[in-house]
Amino acid sequence: MSSIERFTSLEALLNAQPNPVTYFRNKSLAPHSGQRSELTPVPDEFTNWMDEQRAWRQTAILFDQTHHMPEMFVEGPDAFGLLNKIGINSFKNFGRGKAKQFIACAPEGWIIGDCILFHLEDGRFELVSGMTIQDWVEFQAVTGGYDVTITRDLPTSMNPCGRINFRFGMDGPSAETIYREIVDGVAPDIPFFHMTKVTIAGVPVRALRHGMAGHRGVELFGPFDSYDRVRSHILEVGAKHGLRAGGRLAYFSATAESGWMAYPLPGIYTGEGTKAFREWLAADSWEAHSVLAGSFVSNNIEDYYTRPWELGYGRFIKFDHDFIGRAALKAIDPSKERVRVTLAWDSADFVRIMGSLSGDDLPYKLIRLPNCAYGFPQADTLLNDADAVIGIGKHSAYSANEGKVLTLAMIDPDYAAPGTRIKMIWGEPDGGTEKPRVERHRQTQVQMTVGPVPYAKSVQTMKIADLKK
Repeated sequence: MSSIERFTSLEALLNAQPNPVTYFRNKSLAPHSGQRSELTPVPDEFTNWMDEQRAWRQTAILFDQTHHMPEMFVEGPDAFGLLNKIGINSFKNFGRGKAKQFIACAPEGWIIGDCILFHLEDGRFELVSGMTIQDWVEFQAVTGGYDVTITRDLPTSMNPCGRINFRFGMDGPSAETIYREIVDGVAPDIPFFHMTKVTIAGVPVRALRHGMAGHRGVELFGPFDSYDRVRSHILEVGAKHGLRAGGRLAYFSATAESGWMAYPLPGIYTGEGTKAFREWLAADSWEAHSVLAGSFVSNNIEDYYTRPWELGYGRFIKFDHDFIGRAALKAIDPSKERVRVTLAWDSADFVRIMGSLSGDDLPYKLIRLPNCAYGFPQADTLLNDADAVIGIGKHSAYSANEGKVLTLAMIDPDYAAPGTRIKMIWGEPDGGTEKPRVERHRQTQVQMTVGPVPYAKSVQTMKIADLKK
């Protein structure tokens, strides 16, 4: 029996730890394939990750999202009311055939998670990605007496029954042309974050209009038993337009350019408002496997929690309905919250850190490429010139399109202007923790320049255009 199996719930597991921070920094193993390649059948690379990164800027990329993304279907008379009670963003004008980013907070105002919410039909919704927010929705449905049916479609590594849907994401300057050629008949125009039904290679498929790389991207999903047929058809048609299949490494590096801070530590490990949730969650649940890593260390786990503004979600908060966490968010002054930025590493420091591998001294923390972060989530200390802490660096990845290592970060407003120079501590103190996937190393400081979110100019242009619609 493993140590985690001795406990009846997440709450029991946490109560047995002297400090949850120490536990999550040393004892836990990440549940997500972004950190563990063995959890997905998608290869690290189909060709090489640099060319795959360049494809979403130069031609087109096809990502296989089938295996790592949890999905959940919520349907029934109370489905809309349940989701409206949980989401901090408005449900006005959210009709069938639309999708939206769905964000949930704890009663204390801490972020629990986010995902993409699809309004499939009247009274039927689908949540894609975000295991903790899906657990939170199911918990509220079960304990709140809502008249809904919940169907979970877990990631492949956790799913003995097999997936319900395949899911592919296609983006890049040629994505629109390929989309129109792969659809049987005339491909309908789709407004941003709207869906429509199409047929591809004779298979009924839903298409969602989105854009990750600054172009008219599309997400395609349909019955899993047609996975090979649809994927092969897309790649065959797209070949003449430079379409590449994207592997695991390129996929999880894309957020550095687009600015999405995936999977923040959920604010559920403390507080009376989420105690019943912790008691409901199993001791071996997804939430029991967070991995805190990086140079930022605090004895208070709430210092790792996030508010909506820190993730760039402040604009989504709408007080036009009653939702969990409303009172706590209403009491916060947004102007005093940390803001989301992109940090570009100085090339000289990148070269110096990599060069430390050659020599007799203990190297600096290895920068694995393209995904440099080694936590789930990462937390690296940001400093000003006086060495005062001014924020936390999160996901770091190398972009072949920008020729830089980029870090998504939460920073004090006084230092958020593009062009501001700051520092980040790279590597864990005392040579590292007990995490077996982190080698012994020493810390160093990296000079950085604050940039916008999203960092890529093409994505900025697309997002501005979509906000004007």
